[in-house]
Amino acid sequence: MKHVVVIGSGPLAIHAANYFDLNGQYSLDYVVPRVPEPTWTIKFSAWAKSQKLRVIISGDCNDVPHTQIDIAFITNFNKIVTPEFINRCGVVLNLHSAPLPKYRGVSPVNWALKNNETEHGVTLHVVDEGVDTGPIISQMKFTIYPEFEEVEGVYWRAYEYARLLFDQTMPVLDKITPREQDNSLASFYKHSDDVRLGDRRWFTKKETCPR
Repeated sequence: MKHVVVIGSGPLAIHAANYFDLNGQYSLDYVVPRVPEPTWTIKFSAWAKSQKLRVIISGDCNDVPHTQIDIAFITNFNKIVTPEFINRCGVVLNLHSAPLPKYRGVSPVNWALKNNETEHGVTLHVVDEGVDTGPIISQMKFTIYPEFEEVEGVYWRAYEYARLLFDQTMPVLDKITPREQDNSLASFYKHSDDVRLGDRRWFTKKETCPR
């Protein structure tokens, strides 16, 4: 049985935690919610408590007790995990809402629409000491329409693809050899870049630029 910690926020973290909790091959030992949790979606910590799971209320991965961690799974988290935590785990996985190596960092859906991309994606990758730089395990891409779509619509479509990617990948995870990212194709955005998003900064243009 593999010991698992799930880290993050929102419905995708809940979906992953529920999978590990109900699958007899895993022991879901702890969940680490994002702190503070987003107010616009279901709270991961509240769900975990309702399921009587052990919650690290500080939101700090380093506060997970020093027990065996075979898999740490991350999605929609707002902190970079430390090398110390990575070294404690068999593998750390991140499900990122972007077609890596493009759109590493924050707000990938916002930036894809800002840059008038016609394709976006979701990626499950191994976490290393960089930001979204680790080897790719699996990936899905899908069409987007920057001429009329809002961030909100693409964000929730990315969630649906991410959930599907998770469901298809986890049963065969041990058979997959991760492939290194092509750094020549990489792009990266940090929180301080958000001021350049213009009317793509929030979920809708109307929300960002109210009249």
